[in-house]
Amino acid sequence: MIWKVIEIHLRRLRHNRVEWLLTFVVPIAFFSIFAWIFTHGVGTTPKVKVALVNAAGSDRCQEILDQLSESEGLRVMPGPDETSVLDRQAAETMVRRGIATIAVVLDIDNDQLSAELLNDSSDKVASQVVTALVTQAVIGEAMPTTVRAEGPAGSLIGEPTEARTGNPVPKKETATQDDTTQDDREFAQFVRNVAATSRPGSQPGTPSADPPLLAAPRIEVVNILGQGKSNPVVSVYAAGIAVMFLLFNASTGGGVLLEERENQTLERLLATQMTMDQLLLGKWFYLTLLGCVQVTVMFLWAQLVFGLDLLGHLDGFAIMTLATASAAASFGLFLATLCRTRGQLGGLSVIAILTMSALGGSMVPRYVMSESLQQAGLWTFNAWALDGYDKVFWRELPVGELGPQLTVLLAAAFGLLVAARVLAIRWETA
Repeated sequence: MIWKVIEIHLRRLRHNRVEWLLTFVVPIAFFSIFAWIFTHGVGTTPKVKVALVNAAGSDRCQEILDQLSESEGLRVMPGPDETSVLDRQAAETMVRRGIATIAVVLDIDNDQLSAELLNDSSDKVASQVVTALVTQAVIGEAMPTTVRAEGPAGSLIGEPTEARTGNPVPKKETATQDDTTQDDREFAQFVRNVAATSRPGSQPGTPSADPPLLAAPRIEVVNILGQGKSNPVVSVYAAGIAVMFLLFNASTGGGVLLEERENQTLERLLATQMTMDQLLLGKWFYLTLLGCVQVTVMFLWAQLVFGLDLLGHLDGFAIMTLATASAAASFGLFLATLCRTRGQLGGLSVIAILTMSALGGSMVPRYVMSESLQQAGLWTFNAWALDGYDKVFWRELPVGELGPQLTVLLAAAFGLLVAARVLAIRWETA
């Protein structure tokens, strides 16, 4: 009898395409998605969007910025007016609006080169990458070629190496602090003397166009976003989880149509004076209202427990939540009218929602993904919804800046609702 039970389930599995899909195809699909993200996104750091500012107007600063612009790890973003010179205030505005992740501002004060990095601290990787590249560029520019050249073992020219002498060079086991300090002082003085005469176009004994920088360069990272927030990244997590479960709730609510179809309740409703338009609109308004309440409860919990400032951003939150909930409601009705059974809806909704959540940023932040994956995420309204909530809570931008996100979400809500109405025609003619 035990074998008979196993045989019954095997036959059921063989004839159930949805169960086949959820058992074998979905795990492989999601493994492929996350493997692609972590091998082409996190594993290979995507280009950081930067704005470059020459605050000193110096040729020396411009040389460093030109070297940074050629770096493979950076993507230089042009200013609002590509013909004008970008200043510090314009660069800071670009970071606040999300056009650039970080702005590099180079200046010279009392012969000291300073690099101020205006950072968006929501990206934990960008500041480290840009700091390393700026440090490398500043040190490389300050040290002339004749001094930067390295020997076979990576040592400076003039340092004895095994390859140059043919004999092993014994390493100093101990060194006193006075000897080390004296060597450092002599080498630093040598670098300054050569730097003063090794600039392009300079002659021995002739000062260069820019005076040599005698002090060590100063690099400072300034987080212009997230300051004063008790828990600055909680809004990102709240939005990501809220949007994902909003989609699941909408697909479950849309599945009521299939239940009404199976138990012939739908036919009795249409036999009355109710039309299919009225039925779909009624369900759409209900799912939209329920979604707004669901997201509001999530963010209220985030404010009470994790210190999210919901009341301070109530207008932007209300507009984004209404647009997101309406798009999710249309998505749930579209999936319901697309499927023929509740089992098909369950399998299709899981695949669609989890895929959109993975690519749209609900599971993995989009800034760690590669450029191609970030572009693919724009085909999901998860990405547009999260960008809108990010503008409201993190960047604290006015409601007028939500135009692109609201346009896409409302267009998706309208388009999917119309598609659901077209697919529902078969129930009227059946």
